[in-house]
Amino acid sequence: MSTPHPHKRRLSRGQRFLRLIGASLDPRAWAHVIKVVNYYNYTHVAELRKITRRGRQNISPTASLANGHNIELGDRVSIGANTCLWAGPGTARIVVGDDALIATSVMITAANYRFDDGSPVTAQSMDESDIHIGRDVWIGHGAIILPGVRIGDGAVIAAGAVVTRDVAPMAVVGGNPARLIRMRRSG
Repeated sequence: MSTPHPHKRRLSRGQRFLRLIGASLDPRAWAHVIKVVNYYNYTHVAELRKITRRGRQNISPTASLANGHNIELGDRVSIGANTCLWAGPGTARIVVGDDALIATSVMITAANYRFDDGSPVTAQSMDESDIHIGRDVWIGHGAIILPGVRIGDGAVIAAGAVVTRDVAPMAVVGGNPARLIRMRRSG
């Protein structure tokens, strides 16, 4: 059993209140409050508010979203850290089905710059095309999904794959460009 320190006296209720007031006037405390409040006003949070959502999603705070009004997420979708979902600035959409698992550092973009000869790439228009990701799809770390791709239900995209064409339902694909490795077994 411990005994109180003989030189330490207990603070009264009034002294504790004054200590609390003094701590709340500390500029370091206010700096922390301002950081927390500003975090929720950043543009990435504004894009999250524009997304069409069905059910619940788990989206990493470090995920990057662009043109949220063109992104639709199904129920129980999980998006890992440093993943980019960039829908087209015009009409190109990204639609993700229920139970999709998107790992870390995945790039999904529905728009691409043209690279015709004769003018700088950044001065050229963009090609946009919808991306549809089916239900129960798993996209591995560092995969890249390019515009116009449709990924079927139950498909698995291996880590580091570059998907340039449609993926059949229940297919396991990998590589650059992604090609069929095998078919996934149901059940």
